Amino acid sequence: MLLNRTFLSSLHRNRSRWVSTWTPLATVFNALPARRINLTRADVGLFRMPELRSFEGFYLLRDKVETRTQELISEAISPHRRRKMVDIFDELSDSLCKVADLAEFVRIAHPQSKYTQAAEQACISICGVVERLNTHKPIYKALSEVVEHGDKLPTSEVDRHVASLFIFDFEQCGIHLREEERLRVVRLNDCILRLGQKFMNGAVQPSVIGRRHVPVAIRNYFPTSGDNVIVTGLCTSAESVQMREAAYRLYLQPSDSQESLLRDLLLCRHELARSCGFDTYAHRALNGSTMEGPEIVREFIDQLSEKLRPRADADFAQMTQMKRRESGQAGAMAEVWDTPYFTSRLRRQSLKAHTNEFLPFFSLGGCMEGLDNLLQALYGVRLENTDIEPGESWHNDVYKLAAVHETEGLLGYIYCDFFERAGKPSQDCHFTIQGGKRLPDGTYQLPVVVVMLSLAQPRWSLPSLLSPARVDNLFHEMGHAMHSMLARTEHQHVTGTRCSTDFAEVPSVLMEYFAGDPRVLRTFARHFQTRKPISEDMLMRLCASKHHFAASETQLQVFYSALDQEYHGIGARQGGSSTETLRSVQSRYYGLPYVENTAWQLRFSHLVGYGAKYYSYLVSKTIASWIWQTYFEANPFNRQAGEKYRSEVLAHGGAVPSRKLVTNFLQREMTPSVLANSLINEIDSDELKIKELMVGRG
Repeated sequence: MLLNRTFLSSLHRNRSRWVSTWTPLATVFNALPARRINLTRADVGLFRMPELRSFEGFYLLRDKVETRTQELISEAISPHRRRKMVDIFDELSDSLCKVADLAEFVRIAHPQSKYTQAAEQACISICGVVERLNTHKPIYKALSEVVEHGDKLPTSEVDRHVASLFIFDFEQCGIHLREEERLRVVRLNDCILRLGQKFMNGAVQPSVIGRRHVPVAIRNYFPTSGDNVIVTGLCTSAESVQMREAAYRLYLQPSDSQESLLRDLLLCRHELARSCGFDTYAHRALNGSTMEGPEIVREFIDQLSEKLRPRADADFAQMTQMKRRESGQAGAMAEVWDTPYFTSRLRRQSLKAHTNEFLPFFSLGGCMEGLDNLLQALYGVRLENTDIEPGESWHNDVYKLAAVHETEGLLGYIYCDFFERAGKPSQDCHFTIQGGKRLPDGTYQLPVVVVMLSLAQPRWSLPSLLSPARVDNLFHEMGHAMHSMLARTEHQHVTGTRCSTDFAEVPSVLMEYFAGDPRVLRTFARHFQTRKPISEDMLMRLCASKHHFAASETQLQVFYSALDQEYHGIGARQGGSSTETLRSVQSRYYGLPYVENTAWQLRFSHLVGYGAKYYSYLVSKTIASWIWQTYFEANPFNRQAGEKYRSEVLAHGGAVPSRKLVTNFLQREMTPSVLANSLINEIDSDELKIKELMVGRG
């Protein structure tokens, strides 16, 4: 984090003024994490699991879950079964997830290799258990009998929905097929996994080009190795247009090996879908989703694209004018390599200040105080810092929050691993460690989650200060966490974020709307030393800066989504060049032309993790926008709206089909036209606010 000298000198002059006006929560997060020295108390184990006082506990957990799995299988197929089938399956899912989710997090985040290795072995073991379950025909038959003909015990609509989800998970692996066809599905799944790993690895490799093939005028822009020029990325922030163009053309060169991997991956996915009874892989991937099928996704994309076109064209025209002024060339045109650069530049100009000048107003403690105030206003929930017992956390700089409701009491726990350190993954993310569910005795199994960020560590005289983008990320990830905390489902298989992919981001994206609202920011955007509120002018400029070129950015997401759908649609079985498909889709859905001899899609790693589902973020943002406009735009602290949102949406997780949740909550059918209009209304409204601010400034 680079801070100018004026700011640092001011910091030291005013250090004594950084005093005790923060709330206890803000004070905790604005200080160095407390070093916990244990002399008397017993080690409680990682996440308070006694087995994990040592890394060897993973082997014990593995053995326990394997034993319990066999017991639950026996119960499910017994003619004397006394529990609902869905309850047995949910306990089976819960038992496996408690070990698998925990092990996956520890494998990624724990600083000690003994723990990461033991966790990885546990992950492999659980995968083996799941694979054996996926081929266990007696338990599949017992479940399918219940789904088709009803349970012998009374069941609810939610029970039946969750049971159908378990059946679908089973049939993803082809257990319902003839043995020969089932084995083919297994082989295809294995091929898809291997091809995806190879494609993702290739997608991040640098481009290596012989020096003689690179014009002398641009060689110096990039590092060299022997007789080769090495291009490691797109250089989107480079001020030199020649460098931006060269990086784009060189980094996105076609690759025969990547093209072959992508074609094979798409073909295997198509064959897998056909084997499982679906027309295309997109139909398989979207089964049970909010959008229900690729036809509705395509209609949404097409309607949104048509409405976006003139608005995005206006953005590109403005970028062209900016490029002409900057380059001094009257005929210069905005190109695909220019859009990130000019978007960032316009936002900086709108701020009329360097991002660092906003940092003092967004200390981590202040932001956590703002989150706490917002959650209390909307849901009656407060965040309480809770002591971490010896051995409970994986690092000394982890905080533990209890989410406490004013009448319901403790809702769950959020572990906050917010600070960067060597070996820690750099991405911001949310992990479920334990899902919530109703237990047989009527009590509730509390959810436990981890929110991971990569913020700078606080120093002895300086708290961690967040850029506006980091504030958005914090609110986003805490949105995921609160989805888990506020859910109250009967079954853990569908608790919190365990819902359809195209709905899972709705609560987190909605939180970004709160983070971008000046009324919310006023409650906590204060100088970390003086507690002086951010000026009204800075606040309005900050909020407006987030919306520049929104139409062109949204159009880019539409283009990506359309390309993903095309790759996983009916054309997948025809093979052909993925670049020709890209060219065709880009001409239809994006306002800037395809660049010859480039293959951007071969760097598009999301095709692996979000195959046929890349549209999910776009739809989640659209639904979040619709919810914001309907319930919170008039008053972001509306308790009645917050309670309604919790009881009708968040509380259900994935226990109710997400399309039904949205339709019931918004009291309107979720048609492609309604969704497209919602996002267009937001873009137009934000554009009007930007113009009003510019007029006011003039």
